[in-house]
Amino acid sequence: MEQVSRPVIAGVVAALVGFTSSFAVVLAGLRAVGATPTQAASGLLVLSLAQGLGIVWLTLRHRTPLILAWSTPGAAMLATTGAVAGGWAAAVGAFLLVGVLILVTGLWPALGRLVAAIPTALAQAMLAGVVLSLCLAPVHGLAAEPWAVAPILVGWLLATRFAPRWAVPIAFALTLVVIGVGAGSDLGAALVAPTLTWTVPTLTSPAVLSLALPLYLVTMASQNVPGAAVLSSYGYRVPWRESMAVTGVGTLAGAVFGGHAVNLAAITASMTANPDVHADPARRWVAAHAAGWTYLVLGIVSAPLTAFVSLAPPDVIGTVAGLALLGTLAAALVGALTAAEGREAVTVTFVVAASGTVIGGVGAAFWALLAGLAVRAVLSRRGSGEASPTTVTTSR
Repeated sequence: MEQVSRPVIAGVVAALVGFTSSFAVVLAGLRAVGATPTQAASGLLVLSLAQGLGIVWLTLRHRTPLILAWSTPGAAMLATTGAVAGGWAAAVGAFLLVGVLILVTGLWPALGRLVAAIPTALAQAMLAGVVLSLCLAPVHGLAAEPWAVAPILVGWLLATRFAPRWAVPIAFALTLVVIGVGAGSDLGAALVAPTLTWTVPTLTSPAVLSLALPLYLVTMASQNVPGAAVLSSYGYRVPWRESMAVTGVGTLAGAVFGGHAVNLAAITASMTANPDVHADPARRWVAAHAAGWTYLVLGIVSAPLTAFVSLAPPDVIGTVAGLALLGTLAAALVGALTAAEGREAVTVTFVVAASGTVIGGVGAAFWALLAGLAVRAVLSRRGSGEASPTTVTTSR
């Protein structure tokens, strides 16, 4: 009985951790690019449904612990980019384009090779710059709402010490308590049914450059590629083409209802593929399958949860979103700065992304990558065209 129940419990836990630790980031990102509370709730619902159905399909097809997720780094990028020309409808158009690009990546290997040609360090530096402002939210929140934010931070710190995997979910639970105490008689407003809200998409040049392209690159570099690597490290072969097809179709289907991107999971993938789940690697797919069904159930409760969260002061929600992204920021900084070579380009990419500057209606993420590539190209030519004293000394 234990061998049967352990994978199921592991899958349920993985879905709960994945949902509670980052849904606030998704809501923040969707609201930042123009979604109303109802449209943001629709986006969270359709993302839960799309990834749940995708997991169920892939696990049944391949008997592999493949687990999908929404793009948390992508949502963080939306939160820092903000509204673009065309508003929410243009953002939805950008989400559709991301779905097309993900789908084409699976069908056309050349596009995957082109994405892989972008230096990983620059992509990680762009991501680090994008999430930095959100990771500062707990500091600002503590200054603005000390009595509300302090218990959340203390709970997160203690959980990080004794139960690291549950640190952000525990912080989220404390956030719900804080919201409940502050909301009082307004709690009845949170009792709403889940609904999908259709948006007619449009597409503008700023939306393509500010949202679609950076969102696609961040999703590929920070989710799909690491997700495949995590499963590979446990001895599983990822059906890459079909995975990209499923996540691309899921993104396309969810875009008009407000979902920004569906992709392979990275962190929660390890929670369903490791040996603790089941001694037999061929039975661990059950954990991912259970996670898929759990996401479908979580989608049903996402609407009242979103309405409940909307009762909180912005600083309180920003705190739990910032805590959820600390791990992402740390990993991105390590990935960006591991190699000593090319740090000038990496630093420029990080600084431009962190600036949040909008030029010509195009957000900082695009300009950061462009600036980093330009600096890298110039310095690479300088290095290849000169035999500097440093080079001579090093060769000795």
